[in-house]
Amino acid sequence: MDYMTKNRPHSVVGRWGNDHDYLPAAGHDRLLPAYDLLTWVLGAGPIYDQLIAQASLFDGARVLEVGCGTGNVAIRAIRAVPAAEVTALDPDPRALNRARRKAGDRPGVHFEQGYAQQLRYAEGAFDRVLSSMMLHHLDHDVKAAALAEAFRVLKPGGEIHVVDVVHTHGRVHTTAGEVPELIRLSGFHCSVTGARRLRFVGQVQYCCGVKPADNSSGPVQS
Repeated sequence: MDYMTKNRPHSVVGRWGNDHDYLPAAGHDRLLPAYDLLTWVLGAGPIYDQLIAQASLFDGARVLEVGCGTGNVAIRAIRAVPAAEVTALDPDPRALNRARRKAGDRPGVHFEQGYAQQLRYAEGAFDRVLSSMMLHHLDHDVKAAALAEAFRVLKPGGEIHVVDVVHTHGRVHTTAGEVPELIRLSGFHCSVTGARRLRFVGQVQYCCGVKPADNSSGPVQS
């Protein structure tokens, strides 16, 4: 199914007055100039730093961030490990333009337009996939498609590291336990690695999924 053009990634997108087939980084185009200020007010910096530390990036690592927004995680990642190679992906061209301005001429980080659920990269192209506060923007079936794509583009033994908002009710946010289960169903060995509070938002949960080194696993058929 072509999630890019035939389905909005989340049922709230249209109701929030967006004409896109994606949810902009700040929820609406006109709010983008305030996005980085909002993340600062929320205290998101330590959330990003913990995700990068958990991922154990290394020199020469090929890293893909899906749903990069204005580049906060990608830029932190390349600062942490300058000899890594970071590709940061987002469907929002305005957010990407802001990310490129923030990164300046820093080598090793590249921003590209695209969708997490329909990656154009080759199988086994990356050592790590990062996702920060992105999956809760997607409906359940699109989450599953995005995680299946992450599995495909990771090398055997590669890892996906996710941090996302956890809510126990409602349609807009990911329910407790949904992301770890979807990661497992995509073929990964998954563990919940931590949780912390994000100011004004609530609990966020960290997960790590490891692609089997022998590549014997794959998406679980339901």
